[in-house]
Amino acid sequence: MKLVVVSAGLSVPSSTRLLADRLAAAVGRQAPVDTEVVELRELAVEIAHNFTNGFPGRALSAAIEAVTGADGLIVVTPVFSASYSGLFKSFFDVLDKGALAGKPVLIAATGGTARHSLVLDHALRPLFAYLRAVVVPTGVYAASEDWGAEGLEGRVDRAAGELAGLMTGLSTGQSATRPVRDDYDVVPFADRLAALSRGGGGLG
Repeated sequence: MKLVVVSAGLSVPSSTRLLADRLAAAVGRQAPVDTEVVELRELAVEIAHNFTNGFPGRALSAAIEAVTGADGLIVVTPVFSASYSGLFKSFFDVLDKGALAGKPVLIAATGGTARHSLVLDHALRPLFAYLRAVVVPTGVYAASEDWGAEGLEGRVDRAAGELAGLMTGLSTGQSATRPVRDDYDVVPFADRLAALSRGGGGLG
């Protein structure tokens, strides 16, 4: 299975990329995946040109192909002005409509303070719901004080497990619904009614 990680971190090294790598490693511990990382800061110029001329450059085309062909996505953005970064949003704006429909996505973000943790539910989750992706229940937010503290690794593992489960289910064609049983005994209603009248049991 192919896992693609989209990181919108701007600095080197980047806490956003660090969180992305931890999430990808956690998914890899729970399912066999081939991982590819898309660094959006390396595509910033081509993304801007795509908006002005309508054509993606070679690197941006490769990134779009990787994302649309993935079995699952991990998307991580730094928090700017209590929302995702402009670079992050711009990349997903250049994708074709429906490119992420039905695709499992794990959302994550990094910020300087825990006060911005609601960005997951107020910004990222609605964005990917609009793109018709299947967003895993657990999102991961890492503030500066979370690194090395208890709790972060647990959230990472839980979210990774949810993504791995969705990816594995889709790759094997498993249904999310309860399997249909085919071992029922079909008894004509008249026979059951006769049994009831003889005291042989209810209609069930």
